[in-house]
This record gives sequence, C-alpha cells and structure tokens, in this order.
Amino acid sequence: MTSTNNVYFIVTKKPEHPGHISAGHICHMSVNRHRLETKLSAKRLSVFLLGSKSLLDHELEVSILEELSPEAAGLLQALPDDAERLKWFREKEALQTALGLTEGTLVMVEEGRDQLRGIIRYIGMITRSSYPNPISGTFFGIELQGADKGKGNNDGTYQYDKYFSCPKDCGIFAPFSRVKPVVPSSLSPSKPEPVPQPESEELHPGDRVTYFVDDKCRHGMVVHVEEKDKQPFVRISTDMDENGKRGGEIEVPLHLVAKGEVPAEPENMDVDLPETPSEEPNSDELYVDLSINSVVEVNVGSGNLYGIIRWIGNLPDRLDTMVGLELDEEKGVSDGTFKNKRFFSCAPKRALFLKLSSCRPDSRFQSTSANHSKKTMLKQEDPERERAHREGTMGPVPPISTEEVNQILIGRMKGIQGHCNSCYMDAALFSLFSCSSVLDSMLFKSTTPQDAPIQKTLLHDIVNPLRSKGFVEGRHIMKLREQLKKHGYSQSFTTDEKDPEEFLTVIMHHILALDPLLKLYSDDKYKKILSAGGKVQESYYYQIFLDQKHSLVLPTVQQLLEHSFHSTGLKLAEVPSCLILQMPRFGKKFKMFDKIIPSLELDITDLLSEGPQQCMLCGNLAIEECTDCFKDPIFSQTGCKIFCQKCSMQVHSHPQRHSHQRAALDIPIGYLSRVPPHALTRDKLELFAVLCIETSHYVSFIKYGPNSQDWIFFDSMADRQGEREGYNIPEVHACPEVGEYLEMSPAELANQVPREMK
Repeated sequence: MTSTNNVYFIVTKKPEHPGHISAGHICHMSVNRHRLETKLSAKRLSVFLLGSKSLLDHELEVSILEELSPEAAGLLQALPDDAERLKWFREKEALQTALGLTEGTLVMVEEGRDQLRGIIRYIGMITRSSYPNPISGTFFGIELQGADKGKGNNDGTYQYDKYFSCPKDCGIFAPFSRVKPVVPSSLSPSKPEPVPQPESEELHPGDRVTYFVDDKCRHGMVVHVEEKDKQPFVRISTDMDENGKRGGEIEVPLHLVAKGEVPAEPENMDVDLPETPSEEPNSDELYVDLSINSVVEVNVGSGNLYGIIRWIGNLPDRLDTMVGLELDEEKGVSDGTFKNKRFFSCAPKRALFLKLSSCRPDSRFQSTSANHSKKTMLKQEDPERERAHREGTMGPVPPISTEEVNQILIGRMKGIQGHCNSCYMDAALFSLFSCSSVLDSMLFKSTTPQDAPIQKTLLHDIVNPLRSKGFVEGRHIMKLREQLKKHGYSQSFTTDEKDPEEFLTVIMHHILALDPLLKLYSDDKYKKILSAGGKVQESYYYQIFLDQKHSLVLPTVQQLLEHSFHSTGLKLAEVPSCLILQMPRFGKKFKMFDKIIPSLELDITDLLSEGPQQCMLCGNLAIEECTDCFKDPIFSQTGCKIFCQKCSMQVHSHPQRHSHQRAALDIPIGYLSRVPPHALTRDKLELFAVLCIETSHYVSFIKYGPNSQDWIFFDSMADRQGEREGYNIPEVHACPEVGEYLEMSPAELANQVPREMK
C-alpha cells in the first residue's frame, strides 16, 4: 500500500531542532509542496512525521534528508525503531532485493534463532494506515513449508484480520530484514541469471500432476524430483506422451508442473470440455460483451472453474480467439506465461489459457438466461436505450427519491452485490450515491485519459444501475477493483478487506483529483497563516481523536467533533459540502465508548475559523473564545465556549477563572455595528449515512427522507446461495427503528442492550 501523492524521506542525521526527531525517522510531504520548495531551492523542507498523529509539520534541513520511494518507505516503516530503519536503509543491496520480492517467492525467514523455509503469500500492511499517515509498514506474510511447517505462530491472520490462508501455526508475518530469497533474483547482490522458482507445493514420488509441454497439458505421476545444472526437474510417468501414446516417462522443468489434475480444454489435454449446451442462446450474441476484467466461468468435467479475463488475443498456431484467465483457485498451469512468454501476471498456478468461446459470464452473480432475457427486453422496448446501455453513454440518473425508495430499493437482491471482501466498497458507494447527490461532481468532472475508464465504470456500471434499477452486480464492483489494482494503488484491492476511507481517498484524490472536502486551520497559528497567503491543511475525511482525560460517557457525534477539535487545536477554514467523520478507533479488547449517539444535525458554527458567532450565554455577537472554559464542569459538554464582552467579563470574574487564556475571534469588518442581536444564522450539516463495522464486515444505514423514521439498512452479503460456487445476496430493508432510538433521551438510550435492540 503506497501513496503516490507524497514524497518520502529518511532522516539520516539527528537534527538540532526539533530535538525529539531521531535519525532513521521516516517523514513525508505532498508532491506539489515538494515541487514548489525544490523550485525555490529551499534549504529546509516542511515535512510530516510518519507514524505521528500530529497535523503539524516540521522544518528539516535538506542536507539530512534522503528521498525514498513509497515502496521503500513502507518496508522501512515496518521495522521496530528508527535505529533499525537507518541501519537497513544503509544496507542498499538488502533493501533492493526486498523491493523485488513477489508473492509466490520461496524464501528463508528468520524466526528467533532459526532460519525457516517458506513461500511469500502476502505483501502489504497488517496495521491499517490512518489519517494523517498515508502509509504504514509493509510486511511479508509467509507460509512455512516442508519440515518447518508448524513452527509459525498464525494461520495467515493478524489481529483478527485474514491476509492469507494456511494451516494453523504455519504462518509468519515479518519485516524485510528477516526475509531472504532462497533463489537469488536479478535484484539480489550476487546478480546471477534468474532461475525459475519451485512451485508452491512440494512434489513427492506418487503424486498426480499436470505438466505443460508444447502448449499442451498432460497428466502423469511423479517418479523422481532432481536437480540438473542447478535447475529442478521432475521425472513423470505419463498417462499419454507427446505423440498420443500411453505410458512412458518424461523429464519436465519443475516450474511447468502443477500438483493435481488441472482441467483444460480438449486441445490442451485429454479431458473433454463440453461445448455450449444446445439449449443456450447463440453464444456470439449472448457473450459478445466479454472483455478484459470480465468475471467468467468455464465448465469442465470435474465442475466449474471461476476467474477473471486478464488477456484476449491470438496464440501461435491457434486460429481461435484465446483468453488468459486468472482463476479464483490454484487450479491453473502457470503464473501468466505461455510457452515461456508472459502475457499477464498472477500468482503461480492461477493462469489458464483457453478459447474465448469456452467462457461464460459468472453465473454466481447473474444467471445467463436472466442476462439474455433482459437484453432481449431492452431491444424490444427501447432500441436507443439498449444501445446507450451497451455503449455506456446513458446520461446521469438522479438519486432515488424518498417516494421511490420502497419501489426501487427495498428487498432481496437489491443494492450492491458483495463478492470477495468487497463490503467496505459496497457500503461506501451505496451510502454516498443511492439517495444523495452530494458527491456527484466526482462522476462528471474532467479527468485524465488514463483515469477516465475508472470514472466511466463508477458512473455507468455502478451509480446509474443502482439509481435506476436498485441493483448492481458484483462483477461491476470487481471490475472497479481490478482497475484500481491495475493503476498500482494496492495489489490486494481485488482480494482483501480495506477501510472505506482508503478506497475513498484513492478514488477522490488520486484518481479523480476531487477538491478536498475538508479544509482546516491549526487554531494556534491560523491568523499567521491567513496573513501569509491562506495556507490550509486539506483532507477528504476527519479522524476523531480525543484527549485521554475526556469526561464523555454517552457522547453524541456533535460532542465528539467539538472535543476532538479542542484537543487538536483545529478550526474549519470553510463549511464543507460533505463531512466524512471517522469515530474513535475501537479494538476487540478495548472500546472507548459502549455507544455513540449519531447527531441528526451537526452545528459547526463555532468550529469555523472566521465569521460571526453568538455568545453562548446571551446570544449576542461573540468577540472571544476561552478554551480553558471548554472543560469547566459548570458548562455543558456540548458547544464551544465563546462569549460577548459583557458575559466574558462576568464569567472570568470568578477567582478560579482569572488565569484563563482568552482569544479574540476573527470577526469580519462591519459585523460589530451592522448585525442586530440574535440575527445570526448558524451553519448546520444534516446526517445522511452511517457506516458500521463488526468482525470485519461493513454495513450501512441511510437517512433517505425528511421524516424521523425514513431510514433503510443495507448489507451487501446479507445471505448466500450455494457454497463455494454460490453467490452473495444483497438486501435492503426499511429500518424505522433507527428514528425511534434517536428520539429517546440519553438516559433511555443508555439503558438499551445492543444485542436486544431491534
């Protein structure tokens, strides 16, 4: 996981000021800021410290900073302390080797005093990055092999999150400093010729295998595994040799052998692959829209294989149009190569090449007969609409209105269909676009040709179908995830659970370059910044942090935001069009609050850095704020403590408040003489969605209308049809109980038992 919008550095020498920064610390700044300061030949750079919760930057001398790639910064950040980071940063060859490691590589991992043999199954974060840090440490998830099985400490799970699958105590997560490849690659210090790596499963005499010779797949049994010229070979007793005769033996390089019997089409091996059933509609008409990233299935004698089309084209000596599939399971024959030529990249044993005509749309998402009937219906009813639907040129569809929710959205197979850990994306997109247009600008703003396909997928394949039909097939979400992965933002976008804010930041910031939704001033210096040209801190969401000494018990979101701004010294530079808030982080063993009450309205008037504000006591125009009064128990826990001159003098005449430090408010010229008492309007935001997570599964509640009970609940994986070859059933249902609970008094709500609530 990297952030391409930042430049990263490592501090190579402890600075004289500020003294708390050590050599080896990783820091970062925005690309635009770096470009500007470089142009000005600045001798000091304004950087943020990675791993810090502070929003304040630090000026460090250019001479003590060395630039890092985002990938190198992630690897170094995974190390335990700054001294280790500096040490391994200077081990240039080791760092370079680590940057070249990929999933499926055979490695040795240091565990205590032992060197254990294993295979890399995962590369990425195991602790989620959170605002304001764009990345966290990059770790290697390793499945132990052979005699070292059982010497690990997990099954691919870290802190209740699953990153890969392996047997119990066969998994290890380790930083790059403890991982070395068994076979040196071209990036390793010794730089020998690359050697094909062994497959992920060990082979033993008697194992049934599939081997790949002259573009054909054959079956056989392992006789012996040996090395020749430092390359592993497998001697196989063949079921059928290259001449079509049964019996005999053949030697095959290990990387062309797959454990088990991998099904393929007739031209590739001796297993019959059924043609399209005669009762199906003409395949040329029905499946003409299969393309790169289409989710498909292939029917073989032993069942169905499922995968994603990664390549379409022609292969040597083949007249048919061929496809390269990345399969859901390790039932393929390579990692994207065909006859030693690479056509795409995937994990070992996940690639399979076959005819395009052998592929069908994945029935787990939508039955082919339903697809066909829908297409036929469109052609009969509205040829122009069908053409627009096929070409992706349908215009914008407005959000679902209050009156249309019951007709379009409520029911099973409604909303966005979940697939393969997509709930974070499903819930976020449903919340933002089903019943609200607040972020529709991101669907229509001009973008680069490179990013236009992502915007097109978002509009035509997701938002428009959601608003017009109330349902989005899971394959469209997978298509979006594939596009994000192809852009290089995270190699695990198609497989792993993410945080919604990570996905939204990539979409809004990196892809569509949407103007930041949130602009903040630091309270203690914003007046200086204003006079220096209006510099602000920008973001797309705000993570609520609280002082450990807070006195909140059953807080509202209003209170949490006010207390967070108070403890971090922040003010809003302007009223945001949309405010995305992250509640205080919870863990499985610790919860800061048992319950949080959603505020249906968020009054942000007192959180603005400038503009007229009302005295909290008399309602007249306020002229100063007292942060020391904020936690004074005599006042309410809600609202900033701002006063007019008369009330401030009375409040601070008390001996206990003589030492309070008051700050003058920034009031626009003319308000003091022009605005009558109590005539000031207040800036408020209305709640329209809440995303919740429990045991790594996201769902959402949507406020779709003006009435207190106009709430719906969405779960993209509410039910499931079938097992491994099945599909998830999304569901949307009315949830008026939310309004009932929010109308309760805090005391009534505090007495509710969550598991017994409706």
